Amino acid sequence: MQVLVRDNNIEQALRVLKKKMQREGVFREMRQRKAYEKPSERKTREKGEAVRRARKAQRKQMQREGLLPMPKPKPRVAGPGRGAPRTA
Repeated sequence: MQVLVRDNNIEQALRVLKKKMQREGVFREMRQRKAYEKPSERKTREKGEAVRRARKAQRKQMQREGLLPMPKPKPRVAGPGRGAPRTA
Protein backbone atom coordinates (compact mmCIF):
# COMPACT_ATOMS: atom_id res chain seq x y z
CA MET A 1 0.00 0.00 0.00
CA GLN A 2 1.39 3.38 -0.94
CA VAL A 3 0.50 6.94 0.08
CA LEU A 4 2.07 10.10 -1.28
CA VAL A 5 3.17 12.75 1.24
CA ARG A 6 2.55 16.23 -0.13
CA ASP A 7 4.23 19.34 1.30
CA ASN A 8 5.64 17.30 4.24
CA ASN A 9 2.07 16.94 5.55
CA ILE A 10 2.46 13.72 7.52
CA GLU A 11 -0.90 14.04 9.32
CA GLN A 12 -2.85 14.11 6.07
CA ALA A 13 -0.85 11.17 4.69
CA LEU A 14 -1.58 9.15 7.84
CA ARG A 15 -5.31 9.90 7.55
CA VAL A 16 -5.28 8.75 3.93
CA LEU A 17 -3.34 5.60 4.86
CA LYS A 18 -5.72 4.73 7.70
CA LYS A 19 -8.71 5.23 5.40
CA LYS A 20 -7.17 2.93 2.76
CA MET A 21 -6.36 0.29 5.37
CA GLN A 22 -9.90 0.50 6.76
CA ARG A 23 -11.36 0.06 3.27
CA GLU A 24 -9.14 -2.98 2.61
CA GLY A 25 -10.13 -4.60 5.91
CA VAL A 26 -6.61 -4.66 7.36
CA PHE A 27 -7.69 -3.60 10.86
CA ARG A 28 -10.46 -6.20 11.01
CA GLU A 29 -8.04 -8.93 9.89
CA MET A 30 -5.45 -7.88 12.47
CA ARG A 31 -8.07 -8.07 15.20
CA GLN A 32 -9.12 -11.54 14.04
CA ARG A 33 -5.56 -12.84 13.90
CA LYS A 34 -4.76 -11.58 17.40
CA ALA A 35 -6.00 -14.88 18.87
CA TYR A 36 -6.52 -18.36 17.45
CA GLU A 37 -9.94 -19.01 16.00
CA LYS A 38 -11.20 -22.57 16.03
CA PRO A 39 -12.33 -23.91 12.64
CA SER A 40 -15.89 -24.36 13.91
CA GLU A 41 -15.99 -20.73 15.12
CA ARG A 42 -14.57 -19.60 11.78
CA LYS A 43 -17.30 -21.46 9.85
CA THR A 44 -19.98 -19.97 12.11
CA ARG A 45 -18.59 -16.44 11.63
CA GLU A 46 -18.27 -16.83 7.86
CA LYS A 47 -21.82 -18.18 7.59
CA GLY A 48 -23.11 -15.22 9.60
CA GLU A 49 -21.22 -12.79 7.36
CA ALA A 50 -22.66 -14.49 4.26
CA VAL A 51 -26.19 -14.23 5.68
CA ARG A 52 -25.69 -10.51 6.43
CA ARG A 53 -24.36 -9.89 2.91
CA ALA A 54 -27.30 -11.77 1.35
CA ARG A 55 -29.85 -9.87 3.47
CA LYS A 56 -28.24 -6.56 2.57
CA ALA A 57 -28.26 -7.43 -1.14
CA GLN A 58 -31.90 -8.52 -0.92
CA ARG A 59 -32.86 -5.31 0.91
CA LYS A 60 -31.07 -3.17 -1.71
CA GLN A 61 -32.83 -5.09 -4.52
CA MET A 62 -36.24 -4.58 -2.91
CA GLN A 63 -35.51 -0.86 -2.51
CA ARG A 64 -34.56 -0.58 -6.18
CA GLU A 65 -37.79 -2.35 -7.16
CA GLY A 66 -39.83 0.02 -5.00
CA LEU A 67 -41.05 -2.62 -2.55
CA LEU A 68 -39.25 -0.92 0.36
CA PRO A 69 -38.76 2.82 0.90
CA MET A 70 -35.33 4.19 0.10
CA PRO A 71 -33.27 5.19 3.15
CA LYS A 72 -33.35 8.86 4.07
CA PRO A 73 -30.18 10.65 2.92
CA LYS A 74 -27.87 11.65 5.74
CA PRO A 75 -27.31 15.39 6.08
CA ARG A 76 -23.84 16.26 4.84
CA VAL A 77 -21.80 18.41 7.19
CA ALA A 78 -19.17 20.63 5.60
CA GLY A 79 -15.89 19.85 7.31
CA PRO A 80 -12.48 21.45 6.89
CA GLY A 81 -11.49 21.70 3.24
CA ARG A 82 -15.08 21.28 2.04
CA GLY A 83 -17.82 23.66 1.08
CA ALA A 84 -17.43 27.40 0.78
CA PRO A 85 -13.93 28.90 0.80
CA ARG A 86 -12.76 30.47 4.01
CA THR A 87 -12.41 34.21 4.22
CA ALA A 88 -9.50 35.76 6.07
